[in-house]
Amino acid sequence: MRFSRLSLLWKILIPTSLVMTLAFAITGWLVQRSVVSTTYASVEQEAKASFQAYDSLWKARAKLLASESQILSTSDVIRRAFGTGDSATIRDTAGELWSKVSTEDAFFLVSDPQGRAIASLGALAPFAPNDDLPMVRAARGTFPRQASGFVERGDQLFQVVVTPVYVQSADSPALLNVLVAGYKVDQGVAQTLKDATGGSEYVFVSRHHVVTSTLQPSAIAAIAPRLLKNSGITPVSGYLALPQPLLDLSGTPVGQLFILRSFAGARQRLMALQRQMLALWLLALIAALAVTYLVARKIMRPVAELDRAAAEIAKENYEYHVRVNSQDELGRLAETFQSMCDSIQRAREELIRQERIATIGQLSTSIVHDLRNPLAAIYAGAEMLMDGHLGEEQIKRLARNIYRASRGIQDMLQQLLNVARGKSDLTETCSLKEVIAAAWTTVAPAADAGKVELIAQVPEDQECPMARARIERVFSNLFENAIEAMRSGGSISIRSQADGDSILVEVQDTGPGLNPALRGRLFQPFVTVGKKNGLGLGLALSRQTLLDHGGDMWADVNGPGAKFCLRLPMEPRGVAHEANTVNLAGD
Repeated sequence: MRFSRLSLLWKILIPTSLVMTLAFAITGWLVQRSVVSTTYASVEQEAKASFQAYDSLWKARAKLLASESQILSTSDVIRRAFGTGDSATIRDTAGELWSKVSTEDAFFLVSDPQGRAIASLGALAPFAPNDDLPMVRAARGTFPRQASGFVERGDQLFQVVVTPVYVQSADSPALLNVLVAGYKVDQGVAQTLKDATGGSEYVFVSRHHVVTSTLQPSAIAAIAPRLLKNSGITPVSGYLALPQPLLDLSGTPVGQLFILRSFAGARQRLMALQRQMLALWLLALIAALAVTYLVARKIMRPVAELDRAAAEIAKENYEYHVRVNSQDELGRLAETFQSMCDSIQRAREELIRQERIATIGQLSTSIVHDLRNPLAAIYAGAEMLMDGHLGEEQIKRLARNIYRASRGIQDMLQQLLNVARGKSDLTETCSLKEVIAAAWTTVAPAADAGKVELIAQVPEDQECPMARARIERVFSNLFENAIEAMRSGGSISIRSQADGDSILVEVQDTGPGLNPALRGRLFQPFVTVGKKNGLGLGLALSRQTLLDHGGDMWADVNGPGAKFCLRLPMEPRGVAHEANTVNLAGD
């Protein structure tokens, strides 16, 4: 459906809903961006807080190992045992003391100054006696201070603290042995970190693989490739990853610890916010449309009233009154429209009055034209009666002629009165043959005197609606013209036939025919062909009568004599009164 075909109310509601939707979409997008940015920053802060907790916990574990190793390194018992150089004595003595100060998940190693393992204590110890301990060589540069860091062995990762054991000699302290204490980095260590730091996930990664983590195996398999490629703070598969390098005793990275903070909670909050925004949009849209609808209805009420008024004016109901209920622009428009309607009504009434006056004048002209024949008949009849030498039959015939003439005058005057009162002539379905016969009766005396006969070929059953008196005058006028044109006598032929939904009537005389110079102006007012005492209105009035009935009249120039054709509809079409009798100004 085209927008232009919508009602004005919908043209207001649709843009309002679109603007509301666009405004909420932009607002929602801005709010979502702000929330996402804030959430990202919040998750990043949580990850950093988890790192701080991890750092504190990890340092505490390293400090505990360092303290335990320091206690052992300063023990006289340990020094005496180390001084014997006997591996069994060193192992037994160190094991006895270590069991008193260590935890269950820690391991303890004793090596000679060259880094060869002498004793290995603890179930999780990654080295056996006589194994080479690379961390001892790596920490030698820091002696006599302790050194701590991470050690990778195979696929495992360990946190260790290396503590040298010295004895005082004549020249300087002598390095007897080296103590190595540590923890294995495993699932338990990662879970301890998670429990202690508020739910962050921990992933320990060596150079090429994941050592351990708190994630499910399926999750770690999905994100491990991306973790191994990243080294900065970055979102990874629904987590914010905060990396921390794991350094060995020489300060070289041997792996990374990733502290992962999930976006799941933030995503749920964002989805909840989106649902709230959607609900708010729906409520706001409904409220806005409801308010807009009510306001638009109030605004549209005078517009609809004007529309109804315009429809009534189109139906020529100029008395329709536009109700004015406001003083705004629409109210002023309604007042202007009402004033326009009143002006049109007054102008229409004045036009009707002027047309009625003009019609009366035109009809008077027509009646003056048509009154001559009945008055002449009355005058001639009265003159003959005054002679007194007439027989009874002649007197009756003259009386009938005088009666018909006076009745015709009465009909014309009644018609004039009807027009003056605004009434129209009544139409009736009449027999065409009877109308022609009645018209011939009015001219019969003149026809007899001029030796003119009528040859009528009109079927009995031909009928059509008409104002009978007016159509009779049309035929009477044609008969009079033909009789006067044939001064030496002749005949008038009249034929009729059905032609579609009309009746075609042909009236032809045997006279001299029409003047070629006047053929184009025959039906104009005041055009006469030389008729004695003629006004030149007969044919003009006759044609106008046919037009008023929805028919027409024209002259046929083919053939001898004068020939006129009349078309009368068999169904009512025109207005059978003389409100538009003739345009006296001519064509």
